[in-house]
Formats: sequence, C-alpha cells, structure tokens
Amino acid sequence: MISFDTFHPVDGVPIYQQILLFIKRGAVAGTIRDGDELPSRRMLSALLGINPNTVQKAFHLLEDENLITSQMGAGSNMTLSEDKIRELREELLADDIRSITASLKQMGIDKAEALRLIERNWEDTEA
Repeated sequence: MISFDTFHPVDGVPIYQQILLFIKRGAVAGTIRDGDELPSRRMLSALLGINPNTVQKAFHLLEDENLITSQMGAGSNMTLSEDKIRELREELLADDIRSITASLKQMGIDKAEALRLIERNWEDTEA
C-alpha cells in the first residue's frame, strides 16, 4: 500500500494537484512502483483530513493519465511502465525548468549567468 506519511500539503496549491504530484514524483523516484495499491478514497481523505471529493478528483485525474486502474470494491493500483515513468520524469523536469527559468528571468539573470549557476550547483551536489 502506498504510504502518504511523507505527504505534507502546502498552501496555495490545490490539494488534488499536490496528491497528483506526490504520486508522480514517487513513481519517478521509484518509491511508488507498478502494481502498488493506493489507499481507498475514504481512507486517504481521512488520513489527510480532506474532503473525499478532493481525493476522488485526484484519483479520476490519475485514471485519465493512465497511472492507476480502479475497480469497484477492489481498490486502485498503479499502472507504471518504463515508458510511462520516462514520460513522467520529462514532464516533471520540464515543469521545474520552466518555473526556474521564469524566476531567473524575473531576477534579471541572463542565460550565461543562469548556466554558470546551474554548473556551480551541479558540481556542489557531486561533492
């Protein structure tokens, strides 16, 4: 069963989107795997202290993206192929890069300086 022990909601982002992101990042990181079972909608809403309709919305979107399959009375399970995980990784990284790029431009940092910052931070994380 997928654990939501490390899930910490943040203000300003709809909770259903945070659930989606939590699951997608877990899939990319390998902490959530193909076939893993999700808590029931009721259980997750109680665990997170949120409206069951919010969990239902998150699960519906996960189904739409073919990340989970759900059967009445049988629960919901992850459906993750290597191709899907690669696709998720690219999607998440593209979103992060867009956000960082917008911040850098807003601060007046040009492309050359941005690349230097990335390079320096890249090297710092290797140490």
